[in-house]
Amino acid sequence: MPMIDSHASATPRLLLLGGTSEASQLARALAAAGVDTVFSYAGRTAAPLAQPLPTRIGGFGGADGLAAWLRAEGITHVVDATHPFAATISRNALAACAATGVPLAAFERPAWQAGPGDRWQPVADMAAACAALPQAPARVFLAIGKQQLDVFAAAPQHVYLLRLVDPPAAPLPLPHAEVVIDRGPFGVEGDIALLRRHAITHVVAKNAGGAGASAKLAAARALGLPVLLVERPQLPPRRVLGEVNAVLGWLAHSADLGV
Repeated sequence: MPMIDSHASATPRLLLLGGTSEASQLARALAAAGVDTVFSYAGRTAAPLAQPLPTRIGGFGGADGLAAWLRAEGITHVVDATHPFAATISRNALAACAATGVPLAAFERPAWQAGPGDRWQPVADMAAACAALPQAPARVFLAIGKQQLDVFAAAPQHVYLLRLVDPPAAPLPLPHAEVVIDRGPFGVEGDIALLRRHAITHVVAKNAGGAGASAKLAAARALGLPVLLVERPQLPPRRVLGEVNAVLGWLAHSADLGV
């Protein structure tokens, strides 16, 4: 594991935009390496996982607000380890870092790839996923979180199963919804049991990648269920790192160069 010299003249001060299991993994490594880091949560869950780093919760006020915060806090590097579908904060981070000259890297898990036995149908967005569901009533595992549930109100004939971290704070926009409150990572056998218990016929999921959220896809494969897999939003070109050591190496190299 690359070591960061905390006494170097160009000691990095890092903003880690988190919210994924990969972000938590990186946070542990940064804390162990003694890297001066602020961990940031968007604040969309009531009880986010505790981190071994100073933590802030909440938005920055768009790209301009983030740029002002980077300047005020003396941030020298930003790592975007947010969810692959958190496109707004990723775009804001790119704009803020471009405005301030702060180097940015994305710590990103690769997208899932279909394998033997998978019945995946890639779709461009949630509206396309909703349109691709059958006209006849179905039982749909809507494994997309809570941000875009209203899109599926256009297909009210289906029964939707939702798995959420927190109980809904307001009435759901779906007339027929069953809610399970649980926090991942999830196991394949548990997800097979979940899909069987709720007689699921279709799965809608985001192509988030990573091991922590893949159990539902393995469960769908085992049960022969079709999956509507929403493709990731397109982002401008950026430096993408896929391993913890690659992030630590990037920080160490930047410190050595004084950038």
